[in-house]
Amino acid sequence: MAKDTKEYLWKDKKRTIFGLPLSFTTYAFDKERFYIKRGFLTIRMDEVRLYRIMDLSFRQTLGQRIFGVGSIFCESADKSMKNFEIKNIKTPEDVMEKLSKLVEEERERKRVSSREYLHDDDDFDGDEV
Repeated sequence: MAKDTKEYLWKDKKRTIFGLPLSFTTYAFDKERFYIKRGFLTIRMDEVRLYRIMDLSFRQTLGQRIFGVGSIFCESADKSMKNFEIKNIKTPEDVMEKLSKLVEEERERKRVSSREYLHDDDDFDGDEV
């Protein structure tokens, strides 16, 4: 089995009971991509380019707070990983801040902008009948 020699800026395992890393799911990111590696016998690795991440949000339940973990929810424009969760990781607020900064840097570097169209039913400009 080949050893992972990639240089990551952050890497952690999904944590289970008592906040222990007893899982076969690993999360990592470098300057350009976010990776999720799952499995024991059959290994699956997904990646999403950072500039495709559109939104990040954080959630920490009481149980997660007790064990010092939390989850980050990501919305992306990637077809295979549209919405995904970075579940039960240590220092989730710090990780979210680092990831958010890298996403913005990568979007600026690639000159990518997201266009958000908001529609409010009260702002109808057409002729009312």
